[in-house]
Amino acid sequence: MALKLVLIAVFVLDLIAFSLAVAAEQRRSSAKIATDANSNYCVYDSNGATGLGVCSFLFLMASQILIMAATKCLCCGRPLRPSRSRVWAIVFFITCWMAFFIAEVCLLAGSVRNAYHTKYRPYLSQNPPSCETLRKGVFGAGAAFIFFTGLFSELFYVSYSKTGDGFLPRDTTGIRMGSI
Repeated sequence: MALKLVLIAVFVLDLIAFSLAVAAEQRRSSAKIATDANSNYCVYDSNGATGLGVCSFLFLMASQILIMAATKCLCCGRPLRPSRSRVWAIVFFITCWMAFFIAEVCLLAGSVRNAYHTKYRPYLSQNPPSCETLRKGVFGAGAAFIFFTGLFSELFYVSYSKTGDGFLPRDTTGIRMGSI
């Protein structure tokens, strides 16, 4: 039962993060050059993508914290019995963290870059100002890696839970480092 609750909670958090990242991609700010009597300057439209990107960042982080707390981050729990499930759990653990890191970097960099606006007015210049905006696809890449993070974290949790029945007993025979 706890397995299903964790999987559902992680799925919902990842789905919300994915939806917010897609919405942030759609609401990126754009700029137009406006002309005054003496100068040219940039006029930016609404900046809703920054807030959506930050919220997506936070929901993805909450999802990762939930999975790692449920599995004790694979390194703080008891040792698992060597099996195929343990190998897959380790593989999914590593790929989950890699996809998570890439998604968080895309979301954070996209939010910061989307919030940046040039605030200068060149008065005596003939060249128009450069109205820099966020490149198309940064939040989309974040959304794609949110999907991969959700997929790999749920596969990690399922593989980890399959190894949960097979903890190493205390009286195993073999070489131990602590009992010499």
